Amino acid sequence: MPDHAHSTGSGFSPAEQAAWYAGLPTMYGSAAALFTNPAGQVLLVKPNYRDHWSLPGGILDHGEAPHAGCRREVAEELGVDLAPGPLLAIDWSAPAGERPRPIVSFIFDGGVLADDVPITLQEEELDDYRFVGPGELERYLPSFLYARVSGALSGRAAGAPVYLPGPA
Repeated sequence: MPDHAHSTGSGFSPAEQAAWYAGLPTMYGSAAALFTNPAGQVLLVKPNYRDHWSLPGGILDHGEAPHAGCRREVAEELGVDLAPGPLLAIDWSAPAGERPRPIVSFIFDGGVLADDVPITLQEEELDDYRFVGPGELERYLPSFLYARVSGALSGRAAGAPVYLPGPA
């Protein structure tokens, strides 16, 4: 069924359209923000449900646009309500372990946070935050997140988003 099948006059009944859409593959989505401080260090958060650090962000709600999910997650996790800037990186990850579907992760530019911006951590999910220099990121992040954050930094420097297709 062609992409425009959802329009009226497609020649397909509503039941046929519903069946076609129900059979399409699905994936998960996440969105995060890359914030730096004036010294160029990257803001990382420490989730209490993981052994590693991460960027502020999280899983998108059903039907939620990535930039809106990024803003919501950052507001929830840091108490900072800022509209996300440009898209810096898109990372595709194949199904793995307990996750039965691929996930597409969007990294948006959070900008430069002034040193005096108050950060209020979401205590239910986060234990800590810190600013880490780009040369130290590998010490805090697992390889897949290190690649994602490095890609986002490259996208910011280049002024164009970076696509990270994950391992082949």
